[in-house]
Amino acid sequence: MDMPRVPQVRKMLSFRSAKYFESDNALALHGVILNSQNSNMLHSLTESHINTFLDEWNNFMERLNCKGHEIWGNEEKILQLRHWASLRGQTLCRTVRGMMYYRRALKLQAFLDIAKEEDILEGYKTITEPSEEDKKSQRSMYTQLEAVADMKFTYIATCQNYGNQKRSGDRRATDILNLMVNNPSLRVAYIDEVEEAEGAKHQKVYYSVLVKAVDNLDQEIYRIKLPGSAMIGEGKPENQNHAIIFTRGEALQTIDMNQDNYLEEALKMRNLLEEFNEDHGVQPPTILGVREHIFTGSVSSLAWFMSNQETSFVTIGQRVLARPLKVRFHYGHPDIFDRIFHITRGGISKASRGINLSEDIFAGFNSTLRRGNITHHEYIQVGKGRDVGLNQISLFEAKVACGNGEQTLSRDLYRLGHRFDFFRMLSCYYTTTGFYFSSMLVVLTVYVYLYGKLYLSLSGLEATIVRFARAKGNKVLKSVMASL
Repeated sequence: MDMPRVPQVRKMLSFRSAKYFESDNALALHGVILNSQNSNMLHSLTESHINTFLDEWNNFMERLNCKGHEIWGNEEKILQLRHWASLRGQTLCRTVRGMMYYRRALKLQAFLDIAKEEDILEGYKTITEPSEEDKKSQRSMYTQLEAVADMKFTYIATCQNYGNQKRSGDRRATDILNLMVNNPSLRVAYIDEVEEAEGAKHQKVYYSVLVKAVDNLDQEIYRIKLPGSAMIGEGKPENQNHAIIFTRGEALQTIDMNQDNYLEEALKMRNLLEEFNEDHGVQPPTILGVREHIFTGSVSSLAWFMSNQETSFVTIGQRVLARPLKVRFHYGHPDIFDRIFHITRGGISKASRGINLSEDIFAGFNSTLRRGNITHHEYIQVGKGRDVGLNQISLFEAKVACGNGEQTLSRDLYRLGHRFDFFRMLSCYYTTTGFYFSSMLVVLTVYVYLYGKLYLSLSGLEATIVRFARAKGNKVLKSVMASL
């Protein structure tokens, strides 16, 4: 597997990561804070974490130098507990921590690009722990690295309810603010509902707002007035559409709520972005597909099965779809979009309620219809959490199946069918709605066979046919009846 050679950080393509976040907890154990009078809740709320990460729990208790029931006496220890649990669940905190590895990787690589020999001998730690003089100086190595990282990477979380949570004093808004304070590259986009008076009338006005943390408070960067409510279609794509205007750079990576990242993978991001400049056929790539590492496989046997199923799809499955079949679309995160290509051709999300239930794949349809090229690369991966319970897995499979049913009604699939050649058309059919249609035929065939066999046995028709075959000496018919 060949990776493109990389330029210096200053010359690389800039990119942004964007994720959808509605109203889930930014940190785990939100109920612990609200009900902290009951010390017995510690075990009940963290039982799954303790059982799964027993050694890490013991190490955590050793670092705090306390026992479980002693945590409630200290607010700082409660916050550390929430962070510990959050980094082992599927929370916004874990996702933000993972995406911030991009910034750390860029700063490290930029340091190696511009550092002199004496700077390298002093070690990278001198940059990560600068003096107050270095922070104030515009010519210091620390300031240069911060500037390069800010130019090349920003992370935007689209939290539609952040404004309402902040006004109501919700603890979740405080958690999001703390994440912005601790992660300077994090921005939060949300929908702000404001009552404005026009003469004697009062009406709701909607704004799309982007904020960042300054001096432990959120500071408004942009405020764009909307013609009406942005939430008229599916929630996730509507959030992505209202926040895409705040993104900058040449590439855009879409990130889901339950994702993670690793520093060693973030170091390869420059290689991946250079794929936009590589030769991938007639058309340059417009979506770079990336594999996922499922980190929830150890939670239960069902989670292990789901992990293996998902791993096979994001590796060999998408690899074959991309090449040679050329019918790979966008199946979710963490694919990287050519931002300029997509924002000038309808965006990365379609949000019509109902028909765009599986909103991700329509971005792939949209890109392919507009002569885009979707590739798949496996030398880099991003962490992904999957459903761990039977009910959750069932709901997820039902959503995917319903989404495929809605796709049959869409004009996108109709147009693809008319424009594909014969082989791509058949490949597209079987990898989308055709899979479920074929599964339905298999299930119906099994029912017909079982009920037919039951009817032949109970009605005596099977014995009559066998006697007739013997009388006529028809060995073929006799063999067929024996094999049923």
